[in-house]
Amino acid sequence: MPSDFPGSPRLLKGALVVFEALRPVPTNIIAFQYNPDQVTRKFGQPKSAANATEPCGKAGDGLRVVPPTESFTMSVELDATDQLEDVNPLAVAAGLHPTLSALELLLYPPSTQLILTRVLAKLGSARVSPLSAPLVLLVWGPLRVVPVQVESVTITEQAFDTLLNPIRAKVDLGLRTLSRKELKTVGAPFDTLDLVNQIAKEVLARTAPVTSVSQIGGSLKLF
Repeated sequence: MPSDFPGSPRLLKGALVVFEALRPVPTNIIAFQYNPDQVTRKFGQPKSAANATEPCGKAGDGLRVVPPTESFTMSVELDATDQLEDVNPLAVAAGLHPTLSALELLLYPPSTQLILTRVLAKLGSARVSPLSAPLVLLVWGPLRVVPVQVESVTITEQAFDTLLNPIRAKVDLGLRTLSRKELKTVGAPFDTLDLVNQIAKEVLARTAPVTSVSQIGGSLKLF
């Protein structure tokens, strides 16, 4: 929740940037009203890489390992109280429905794909490519811009107006980073983001031993 203390630092807002077409032009930006207090991250091998971790045939080759996928879980709080106090027409008419709908639709393929599939079915044809949910970028500060797939959305509506529109809610999000194979299918410019993020991790990781080595040197001088 935001602080009323006037000296509080101005925080960046986390956001989900949505691309319904494979073009670098977002169709929606869902900025978090309040940044989640906690983000849980978990790393694991993608299912398609199950055979890639088996030992190679020749000795000394080590293990064939692909980069892991990363999962995020976070809780986003929403509150329409301020908008209602300012008599925002959309908040008065629909409460939090617009924001909740935007989050729910992250699990759906665009309606244009569904309509096209039905039209082709009536014409005796079928789509070659499967329906797909929108591409989403999780933007969590300048050092973390990650292409993800939204795997779960759990909504707890906590308060309602006189029309039973939700005016306070908590949304639990489950996200998973796209594997390199999935990003290759998506294409440019998104297919390079995983490598960019890995290089950024390596650069940051290499700054840590510098401090550690200096601390070890200082400890040795004590003996």
